[in-house]
Formats: sequence, structure tokens, C-alpha cells
Amino acid sequence: MPSLLDPRRRTAIYVLASFAAGVLLTVGLLRHGPDAVTARAEPVTGASALAASAPTAASSAPAVAAPASPEAADAGDVELDASAWPDDAPTPEQVFSAQSEAIRKAIDKLAPRTRGKPNVYAIAFGGDGSEDVFRNEVEYVDALMSSRFGSPGHTLVLQNNPATLATRPLASWTNLEAALDGLAKVMDPREDILLLYVATHGGNDHSLLVDMDPIPLDQLDPDGLAEVLGKHAFRWKVVVVNACYSGGFVPKLRGAGTLVLTSARSDRTSFGCGADSNITYFGRAWLVDGLNATPDFVQAFGKARTEIATWEAKESLEASEPQIDVGAGIEDKLAAWRKTAKIGAAVPFKAAR
Repeated sequence: MPSLLDPRRRTAIYVLASFAAGVLLTVGLLRHGPDAVTARAEPVTGASALAASAPTAASSAPAVAAPASPEAADAGDVELDASAWPDDAPTPEQVFSAQSEAIRKAIDKLAPRTRGKPNVYAIAFGGDGSEDVFRNEVEYVDALMSSRFGSPGHTLVLQNNPATLATRPLASWTNLEAALDGLAKVMDPREDILLLYVATHGGNDHSLLVDMDPIPLDQLDPDGLAEVLGKHAFRWKVVVVNACYSGGFVPKLRGAGTLVLTSARSDRTSFGCGADSNITYFGRAWLVDGLNATPDFVQAFGKARTEIATWEAKESLEASEPQIDVGAGIEDKLAAWRKTAKIGAAVPFKAAR
């Protein structure tokens, strides 16, 4: 898929967005029709939207309900019905126009780095506004950073969800870029570690769904994400992509000083998303079970991969085969961070309200 990062293309999209949002509000939202207009820069297709119930304990295997048809598993079909827009929320146009101030305020709330040791700062990006499962995971990343890893105020949460339209910046290209710009000023890009956790639906073309209908948002792809990260001088990075077919991001993101984790092989789906799920397989296995057992990101991934394989075998699912790429030097840097980090107690998972 072509890169969506052309500034002229994105500027044109956003110039039109205010007008589009107003029209959508008048025509679509006031009608509350199930076929309200969707304004998306470019839809993503071919993703798995397999619904699942999250495991209730680390040893339990989640049950998975397969989609009724291949078309039902398309990320392009995973949309937030306009009638689901909260009555007490700002209008789509108001949300859109408030993003510059929302991300500025979020950056201003970041805590300063602790001098004399490596720090970890995180961006948690929940891309699909139609399912709470992605909101649950990015909020849990914030909880882990604040409590388990002793780094309160070190996380920027970007999410698309009807419940947080007035409280969290949207998960969008513009906000991701602004978040990276803001972190670059708070962090020491030479000494500190950037953790980027992305959770959403993924397509077999290795594009990721970024969606908060009816607000028009650009989509994520491996070339674009690599380009955005490459514009910033973060020497040490942990990039986690939790989505179907996410292994397709590894070739573009790998490199010295970078740890890349994905929830699936480039040609495989991953499991646990869906309206009836609280957390994905990978989110449960790596974030909750893995990182609560050990603060070592690589060891936690090994534990998660084994656990996921067990769940999938029990449910007779095709193995997702999560992927890992360890760039030169990143394991030593993470070890240096762990030596001085104030690692706290395990953080129980709770679905966001």
C-alpha cells in the first residue's frame, strides 16, 4: 500500500476534515442511521477480526469464535456505527479541532526524566475505536509503566474510543508524530528507551486500522511507521505491534538498538480481539502474564510465545507465531535500565471502564 505520509496529501485531508465532520454531524449523527457516512483517508482490508473471550487466568485457554465469513474478518468492515457516538461527547468536528490542544496538554503532563540512569518512556496507541479491547490494552500499558516499572507520568496514551473522546488524544498519525516530538524534548534520546505499543486490527497487506468514525484518519503501514520513527533520534527503541499479520513490520523496523515484537507472523492472524473480548491473546500473554512475571522484555516474550502456542493448540487454531527481532545493543541497554528501575509488584489486569 502506498505511504500516507505525503505532507501535501495529509494537509488536504485535514483541511477538508472540518467541513466533512460538520456535514457528517448534521446528516449522519442526527439521523442516527446504521449506514452513516464513513470518512476515512484510505480503508484497510484483509484483517482478521476474530472474536474471543480473554483468558481469566494465565493458564486458561481463551475460547475463539471464528467469523461467519471471510468478509466478516475484514478490517475495512470493522467500523463504529455513527449511532454509537456518545450523546454527551463533543461532536466529531469539536473532537477533531481539539486535537492540537489535547496532545499538547498530554505532553505537558509528562514527568521529567530521572537523571543519571536510563529511563523508559512509552507511547500506547490503540487504533480501532469500535472495540474496547484495544483501549483496555493501551490503558494497561500506562498502568504497568506507572506501577510495575516505577515510571508514573512516562506514558502518552493515544486511543480511539467513544468513551475517551474528551479525555485522551486520538490515535492518529498527526498525534503520533506530535507525541514523538514531545518525548524527544523530555527524554534523553541517546540514553533513554522509547517503548511504542500499537494495538489494532491488521490486514494481510500489512496495514493497520486507524479508525474513529466518522473522523477521517490516515492508516498505518510499515513504510510509514518506519519513516516517522526515523525522523527522530531515539537511539534505543522497543516497538511492539499487536495485530494480525504484524510480522510484516519487522523488516522495516529492525535495526541496531531496536527490539521489535509482533503478535503474529507476516502471513498469520493473531487472536483475541472482538467486541466480546477484554484483551487479546498477545496482550494477555506478554503484557499481563509475561511482564508481571519478569521485567525482561525478551524473556517475557519467550514466555508469551509459549503460552499463546498452548492456547492456540488447545483451540485447534492455526499458530500465530509471534515474531521477535533483537537489534545490536538493545538487550544490554534494557538490562542497564532494569538494574536501576524500581520494579514494583504485579499489576492485575482490569478492563477500562
